[in-house]
Amino acid sequence: MDTVPTSVTGNGHDCPAVDEVAALRAAVAGLAREVEGLRRSLATSASTAELARVADLVADLSAIITTSPSFPDPPPSWLALPADADLAATLLADLVGWLGQMYLRYADAARTLPECWLWHPEVIEELLWLRQAWQSAYQSAEASVRAAGDWHDRLRPGVTARIAGYTRACSLESHLPDRAAAAPAVPVADAIEQIAAWWTSHRAEPGPVPTDHQLRAAAAAGRHTRTGGR
Repeated sequence: MDTVPTSVTGNGHDCPAVDEVAALRAAVAGLAREVEGLRRSLATSASTAELARVADLVADLSAIITTSPSFPDPPPSWLALPADADLAATLLADLVGWLGQMYLRYADAARTLPECWLWHPEVIEELLWLRQAWQSAYQSAEASVRAAGDWHDRLRPGVTARIAGYTRACSLESHLPDRAAAAPAVPVADAIEQIAAWWTSHRAEPGPVPTDHQLRAAAAAGRHTRTGGR
């Protein structure tokens, strides 16, 4: 019988590791194979000892499930949020509370978060996952000094720098009707069929020649980018 780990988190790691998950899966697969073998043998000659062994295997599987590492919930995505106004308002209210309590205590964060941050979906997306990373590092079952250090040293500064880049020279006035822009469109999306046909049948040859319409669309998108439209 394959060895069943009594604990998948007791090897000294601060948080569940990939090798622990692999060991857990291997143990479960081994038990499943043995249960299947016993099922076949019991079909012809059931004995008290074999039935007891099946019961032990079921208990082992239950123990594995009970001791499985608990992974933190994935962060909510603002960009993929369902059309639920109550959910959106709750997420933003929780985020605002965390920003005041934690994020804006850092001078570079307070300096680079613009007053129009709520008008920037990409900024909200960054802040939501950063908040979740902070909770995982400080408040989850897997909280550790290592995770907290990573949050301070790498995650928070990275988000702060990207927000500064996203919103450079932006302000609330930039979102007035005469300045605001619609959501960005995927450029030259009408070339999908051309590209699919080329890549599946002629990828050793040069790609398809852009059409006049695609060139005009690309030029218009370039002008929008250079003028700083949002």
